[in-house]
Amino acid sequence: MVDSSDLGKVPGVNVEKLHPNVVAAGWVSFFMDLGSELIYHLLPAFISGSTGLNAGKTMLGLIEGLAEATPAFMKLVAGIWADRISNRKWMIFLGYLISSVIKPFIGLATNAWQVLGLRFGDKVGKGIRSAPRDALIADSVPGSLHGRAFGFQRSMDHLGALGGGLVAWFLLQQLGLSLKTVILISAVPGVLCLLTILWLIREIPNRKIPEPKAESKFAGMEELPRPFWLLFAGLMVCAIANSSDAFLLLRAQEMGVSLATIPLIWSFLHLVKSITCWYGGKLSDRFGPRVVTVGGWLLYSGVYLGFSLMNTPGAAWALFGIYGFFFGFTEGSVKAWIASLVPPERRGTAFGVAGLAEGLMLLPACVLAGWTWDTWGSAVPLTLATVFSACAAVWLWVIVPENTGSSI
Repeated sequence: MVDSSDLGKVPGVNVEKLHPNVVAAGWVSFFMDLGSELIYHLLPAFISGSTGLNAGKTMLGLIEGLAEATPAFMKLVAGIWADRISNRKWMIFLGYLISSVIKPFIGLATNAWQVLGLRFGDKVGKGIRSAPRDALIADSVPGSLHGRAFGFQRSMDHLGALGGGLVAWFLLQQLGLSLKTVILISAVPGVLCLLTILWLIREIPNRKIPEPKAESKFAGMEELPRPFWLLFAGLMVCAIANSSDAFLLLRAQEMGVSLATIPLIWSFLHLVKSITCWYGGKLSDRFGPRVVTVGGWLLYSGVYLGFSLMNTPGAAWALFGIYGFFFGFTEGSVKAWIASLVPPERRGTAFGVAGLAEGLMLLPACVLAGWTWDTWGSAVPLTLATVFSACAAVWLWVIVPENTGSSI
């Protein structure tokens, strides 16, 4: 059995002030992404490439968009229920259980529609677990540590993805194992993820639970303050710009990165993410989430501009490295920003609404990116993402306030 005291011994990360729930949630994310990235970084080429299912970029966009968009409604419902029930641990466990069972079968699909169905089921699990987990993290630490708490969780998530990419490369390229064997091995981290939840996640005692309003189907949404909805609008524009990273992996191949090297460049991205998410969270606590988030989206705009203009393997590696800084600046700070704008008893609902927006907009974003890529080439969708992300950064900086004092 894992000793909870050992979970804080992460090299280079001081988590002494973080609640055990935050540390445990980080390890849960680590194990889940370790299993996921044994498979996912090869899916873009598998779905749309001539050596795989040869389904085309538009189909890739449809799969990635629907896989994210449809379960987005689950994020909203799960977020509302996370505020109403006394123990959110079992919602978190159920979400991770669904994904852990489904993921090993994704790489065994024989056509694109099977991939779509399995990706949908996986994301249903994510929709169930995300808002309750984020609400639990926010409730486990004071507002002054929200950036570090979410930064740590995202850092561990990306560290798991880094490990998954490296393990996949080693098993496939060095040991010569079959894809089927690697897929079966991906089930092991899922089991470790579930055991970590059972052993180490604990609900916050005496948490305030709001009384639901009988006349409102989605009680709690109407109580979210205006500053949150201003942030929500900005996140909607961000989501339009933020199509699936699968397109960047395909663009890297256009720039000369070989398919065999894709797992390594994907692992490199997650290495940068893992490092910068922790420090990005600390910057959010120090300077405020708005300035860090806006800086991240300006960086995103520059990265997509670079992908549209540059055409060498070295440029692809450099751009993926810079892209990792975008995640470090935004993933923890956005969640900390949301937590600061809403009352504690409505955090689950707020995270669910934000997850709904992200998922719904990802469908048109991915379909648009895939269609424009098939029609005019990669430069058009990459340029559109550059423009939308720059507009989103302006909105977040000019319109949305820093906080309402609710996290204090």
